Amino acid sequence: MTTPTFCFRTWAELTRDELYALMALRQEVFVVEQRCPYLDADGYDPQASHLWSTGEGGDRPVAYCRIFRAGVKYPEASIGRVASAGAARRTGAGRALMVEALRRMDAAAGGTAAVRISAQSYLQRFYEGFGFRVVSAPYLEDDIPHVEMLRGG
Repeated sequence: MTTPTFCFRTWAELTRDELYALMALRQEVFVVEQRCPYLDADGYDPQASHLWSTGEGGDRPVAYCRIFRAGVKYPEASIGRVASAGAARRTGAGRALMVEALRRMDAAAGGTAAVRISAQSYLQRFYEGFGFRVVSAPYLEDDIPHVEMLRGG
């Protein structure tokens, strides 16, 4: 994998084209691939910072997540809507995205940030590789098995 180029924007900084591309990636992964009809426009985008990496051409996002400060979704800071384009899977794009997200969160916290996520259960080992541990019983979210995971705190 080549070194990814990351983009980081608040809601106010996002362009219409960027938002469109990010929502298209989210819907491609969660709605189409995972066959999960859900309300993507959940009202949290304006409260999030948006982090993504682009592919070779630099125009389309290949990996994406939302980052929330503590108190927005959970008492701790959180990461959500983590998505990788199908063509970017198994290239390290998702791992690089998580490293960058946690690096930014730790820098903002002045140390290791406490971060809570709602993870699809099949990705539990992936997130454990970043220091997350399961802190809830399994539950269904949009008919997909999930667990809450916490890093730090």
